[in-house]
Amino acid sequence: MARTTHPGACPLDCPDTCVWQLTVSDGRAVALRGDRDHPFTRGALCGKVNRYLDAVNGPDRLTTPYVRTGPKGAGRVAYRPASWAEAVDRVAAGLRASIERDGPEAVLPYYFAGTMGHVQGWTMGQRLFAHLGASRLDTTICTGAARAALRSIYGSSIGFEPESIVAAKLIVLWGANPLATNLHLWPFVQQARERGAYLVTIDPLRTDTAARSDEHLAPLPGTDAALALGLMRHVRDAGAADEEWLAAHTVGWPELSARLDEWPVERAAAECGLPVEALRRLGDRIATTRPTAVRVGLGLQRHHGAGQAIRAICALPLVTGDFRYPGGGALVSTSGHHPIEEDRVVRPPGMPAPPARSVNMSRLATVLTGEADPPVTSLVVFNANPAATAPDQNRLLAGLRRADLFTVVLEQRWTDTCDYADVVLPATMQPEHLDLHSSYGHHYTTLNLPVTRAPGEALPNTEIFRRIAAALGVDHPRFSDTDEDLARQLLAGTPVSFEELRERTYARTTGVPVGAAPFAAGGFRTPDGRARLHDPALARLGVDPLPGHTPPVEAADPELARRFPLVLLAPAGRFLMNSTFASLPWHTRRTGPPRVHLHPDDAAERGLADGDAVRVHNDRGAFLAAVAVDEATRPGLAFTYKAYWARLSPGRSTVNAVTAVRDTDLGEAPTFHDCRVEVEPVPAELLTPEPPADAATVPAPAPPADAAAVPAG
Repeated sequence: MARTTHPGACPLDCPDTCVWQLTVSDGRAVALRGDRDHPFTRGALCGKVNRYLDAVNGPDRLTTPYVRTGPKGAGRVAYRPASWAEAVDRVAAGLRASIERDGPEAVLPYYFAGTMGHVQGWTMGQRLFAHLGASRLDTTICTGAARAALRSIYGSSIGFEPESIVAAKLIVLWGANPLATNLHLWPFVQQARERGAYLVTIDPLRTDTAARSDEHLAPLPGTDAALALGLMRHVRDAGAADEEWLAAHTVGWPELSARLDEWPVERAAAECGLPVEALRRLGDRIATTRPTAVRVGLGLQRHHGAGQAIRAICALPLVTGDFRYPGGGALVSTSGHHPIEEDRVVRPPGMPAPPARSVNMSRLATVLTGEADPPVTSLVVFNANPAATAPDQNRLLAGLRRADLFTVVLEQRWTDTCDYADVVLPATMQPEHLDLHSSYGHHYTTLNLPVTRAPGEALPNTEIFRRIAAALGVDHPRFSDTDEDLARQLLAGTPVSFEELRERTYARTTGVPVGAAPFAAGGFRTPDGRARLHDPALARLGVDPLPGHTPPVEAADPELARRFPLVLLAPAGRFLMNSTFASLPWHTRRTGPPRVHLHPDDAAERGLADGDAVRVHNDRGAFLAAVAVDEATRPGLAFTYKAYWARLSPGRSTVNAVTAVRDTDLGEAPTFHDCRVEVEPVPAELLTPEPPADAATVPAPAPPADAAAVPAG
């Protein structure tokens, strides 16, 4: 049978946004590899996506709508298949009942980065809910603190051009683990090292990236701002502040310089739990090395002081003037460089969109258990699995079990969140629908076209929301826009057209040339083009207008430390993409069962050995895991990988049973890493997870396809 090969884009929540080549036979995807010609991703796929076809072709794909017939939380046995007509009518009736009883703000859409595609992720669903006047979702759960910090200091989520990092002489990976979460940056880093660059990783954990670096600094969690302030003080005292560039392209340097008087390296080192000499040594390198590139990861923003920490880190290359040079400066996200504006597509001219309240997605547990007025009585979840990924899991599940909460879930396979839905609607995957992707890690935009058949009756998100709109009697012509129409609307105002992308698949759309120093002469996205080391707008919000150190809440609490002596981090692993692959056999075998990693001193103090079963707990809840005795962490600091599903985990619980609903200092983002716990031994048999209640009705997963059928690229 003839095979054809088609380009497309990886849709997952990763800065790399890979372009791939998909081989199709008889409407079915049979092989996948990276596109070797792509300038950034260069033909490689990560360990997660190499087996993406296991997900696309899996026997557990949802192929028909389901409606609930039994109790919430009981699993798939509490559901029966339904026709699309019946399912959509039920959805419309549930939404209509909430609107008639409590007003449109009682309806809450909940979505995030299950797909990063603009068309399937961020257009038609949001357009429908905006038109209805439903509550608007404040999408804080990943980058809320970083967005707020970058908006304050640079005016937008912008930074150095990532491919130019090859020109850097010093690279600081701050809270970044690219070997797990930004793989395609690593070859550029390696190229810089071949040219003589020195690589430093700053991370509380000895990650794979840290182990391969020239130097690793492991500060206490939540002390990044103190470290940045101490380094800036050292640079200033060494006479290495670029006074000319600071005067021309920033505001607030005199005030920040005065703040640095309070932060000698001795104080910073004590706050961070690091040797003074380690700070001095890195400070000397930064003071004397141009250009220095600071690549900032997203994990460090998951503690209470995250906003100020990112402001302080991003101030460091302003003080040194590193933005003068290609390969110099700081980068958290490239998203602000991309010209696609979703809001004008969500709320197009001429389509009514009443004002509505904003609901912080990170507070979903409290929103569903009494915080909201009016109460949320209809929840529509798409591109998200909050039962697995949102904080304060026990309280969240209590909210999802409410008898008066009508919940709709659009999904590709049966997740934790599906267990609490009233209606589950089958959604397509990337090879089966049209989408448009920009990136938060490079400067290219990619078009993805449908090239395979969807399984059964699965539909794209966009079509599902068109059908819901029709069932609600919404007849505005903007709900007849096709996916191609939406893509064209998103591209309006960008340097490329839909036709160009259909021909070329991807294009550089940001206007920043490869190897450029885009802010050498200022031009930040602030009203006057200057970076703001002092931001008066923050003072009006009750936030320090200067970069400063906001200590973590739980990690710095000595009273809490007596009861729960371990600070717990939940980083990303190499084989799970948030919760997307956590039910797939190949991915879960590579990841292994849930483990809590303890320093040998902490394990010995508790009489624990490698492999022992433990209960990890605090006042909010608990989860079960095996001990991994590991010198990758420091005494008093434990870690476990995120993204497991509760329905497939021992004790039906995950790390989010212990995380808190608490906001960061800027951006109202969650504080997953600002968490204290204790561990205690439990019988080993508790680590064997009970099969889901629906196991008998769900097809057993097929063995992974032969590796040769899914080349690594």
